[in-house]
Amino acid sequence: MQSKDINTPPPRAALPKVQLQNYVVYIFFAVVLAFFAITIGDKGFLSVTNLFNIARTTAMITVIAVAMTFVISAGELDLSVGSIAALSALTCGLVMQAGFVWPLAVMAGLTAGLIVGSMNGFFVTVIGIPSFLVTLGMMQFVRGLDMRITYTNPIAISNPTYNSIFGSGSLFGIPSLLIWSVAVALLGFVVLKYTGFGRQILATGGNRMAAEYSGVNTRRIKFAAFLLSGAAAALAGLLYTGMMQTARFNFGEGAELMAIAAVILGGTSLFGGKGTILGTFAGSLLIGTINNGLIIMGLDVSEQMMVAGGIIILAVAFGKKPSN
Repeated sequence: MQSKDINTPPPRAALPKVQLQNYVVYIFFAVVLAFFAITIGDKGFLSVTNLFNIARTTAMITVIAVAMTFVISAGELDLSVGSIAALSALTCGLVMQAGFVWPLAVMAGLTAGLIVGSMNGFFVTVIGIPSFLVTLGMMQFVRGLDMRITYTNPIAISNPTYNSIFGSGSLFGIPSLLIWSVAVALLGFVVLKYTGFGRQILATGGNRMAAEYSGVNTRRIKFAAFLLSGAAAALAGLLYTGMMQTARFNFGEGAELMAIAAVILGGTSLFGGKGTILGTFAGSLLIGTINNGLIIMGLDVSEQMMVAGGIIILAVAFGKKPSN
């Protein structure tokens, strides 16, 4: 037998591989903040007022993106959220315009979102149509409905209590829109990470057949994800009305793309099975920070759209599964 050399050190345990993909949104966020702080810091980019402004203007995307994280983690997609937000805003505005109290108007707006969300869920889970096609068609249908409801005329929201709670108000100096976005993000984080529903969402998106063999009703889980997405989009519509103090048919245009970009940039897999609410929140703030910085720098709308498109492409690239 060969004698073992007692002076030979024991083999080292393999160090865990650091997946840079999981932290790219935070790295990118730090780089963007540093870039704008250096280039336009003299214009108040890092002022408390401007930072709160970034949080306010991205609150609606954050709310939509948190729910979108559940949908994408379940292996589906929802392109109708922007149209739902406008429908909720118009519904809420019309109910208040008819003389009803604002809590009833809020319930009506949220109900509108739940109805569209349930229709998306029905066509995807019961009829079996791919979610991309269902929600693309629903996006067009609901946007046309938004335009038809008021013939593209805006609806003024003059209730000060409503506008304060859902838009222009603050609590201890913190804007109400920021409070809404943080509250929704925290709730989404807890549900996705620490509840059975969150685990079933990830299992459904990761391997639907395996999840079903384990007793998960994947149809019910996906239906619930679309309901959640519809409700969150409706809440975003209420926040739009509170911030703008009006309801318009074009609220939420492009919100679906920004929300998807925030979700994928945050580290959620575009193919399902993996989701992170904290990353989504950071991704939403990153997009809002870039838009804010570009506006302060004086770039026109076309240039801002080009940058936004680049962000979406990067989001898809970072969300791509690495090849074996």
